[in-house]
Amino acid sequence: MADESSEKTEEPTPKRQKESKEKGQVPRSRELTTLVMMLTASAGLMVVGKYIYQALENVFHLSWQPQRHMLQDPAWLVQATGLALKQMVMGLLPFLLMMVAAAIIGSAMLGGLNFSQKALGFKVSKMNPMKGLAKMFGLKALVELGKSLAKFSIVALVAWFLLQNTIDDFARLAGIPLDLAIPRAMEILGWSLLKLSSTLILIAVIDVPYQLWDNSRQLKMSLQEIKDEMKDSEGKPEVKGRIRQLQREMSQRRMMADVPEADVIITNPTHYSVALKYKHGEMDAPIVVASGVDHVALKIREIAKEYEVIMVTAPPLARAIYYSSEVGEPINEGLYLSIAQVLAYVYQLNEFQKGQATQPEMPGEFDIPTDLQREK
Repeated sequence: MADESSEKTEEPTPKRQKESKEKGQVPRSRELTTLVMMLTASAGLMVVGKYIYQALENVFHLSWQPQRHMLQDPAWLVQATGLALKQMVMGLLPFLLMMVAAAIIGSAMLGGLNFSQKALGFKVSKMNPMKGLAKMFGLKALVELGKSLAKFSIVALVAWFLLQNTIDDFARLAGIPLDLAIPRAMEILGWSLLKLSSTLILIAVIDVPYQLWDNSRQLKMSLQEIKDEMKDSEGKPEVKGRIRQLQREMSQRRMMADVPEADVIITNPTHYSVALKYKHGEMDAPIVVASGVDHVALKIREIAKEYEVIMVTAPPLARAIYYSSEVGEPINEGLYLSIAQVLAYVYQLNEFQKGQATQPEMPGEFDIPTDLQREK
């Protein structure tokens, strides 16, 4: 049985997608590009065809109607040739620019603009004839063959119908002046090419989803590849730092969620806050459910105030708990007596608020062992 971890069933990671773009591996549809270029060519013939005709007419005038003094001038041929080339370039330039723009837009419509140096680089593996044969008989080659046959069949059939419908129009051009016949011929060619190009829409509609699916299939990863990538990524200092930051944020969110369940918040009003919880008979000692300094301490106090958790101001005790006990762990043994005084005050205060006892007095001095005392 094949190892399931080696089967490519998982969606590609952002890193894999980025690397594939750097290598030039993006979805491309030749059919979509061809369709856009042919539609542009047909539109170009109808829009700028008259400029092409004017350029051709000027070239013919220069070539076939020379004056006697021109023929006697040795430099005339050079000048006439340069002028003819200039006329042709100026006449064809708008059409050529449209075709270049169509090629770029058609290519970028599916995979975006992606100029990859790695894709242009020479690779010895590309010269391997065995890989070439494998590609010739692979799934992609069969799909390309099917598309080519479909394109040829559709285009040939439509071209035959267009020829039957336009043959009379071309025949009538023989009976009209040349200056009217050529623009009319370009118009007929433009509309015919437009109709012929439209037949490729069906091929493009089928090819675009296939190219997207095929590219996604090639980028899929196995579970083992994802694990290996995570190991490589976690080795980077910036990734480790980001992971530690996320872990701290998650830990802080869990800690804040436990504050409403605390029995008391012991604070140093300006810097420290420590939340304690104790259930008689279930816990051997009070547990620290949250602790923090500065803005974290302020957040603990805000939550405690919102949920009406009793707060006791005892700066030396707050500092001692903060530095000697971790969140989720019992308090240090040396602080048992001091915490017992605080919890007794909290229980008496709860009874007082229920109207069942007199108002208790806030504990004064706390007996904190020397090794647990902190000045700041």
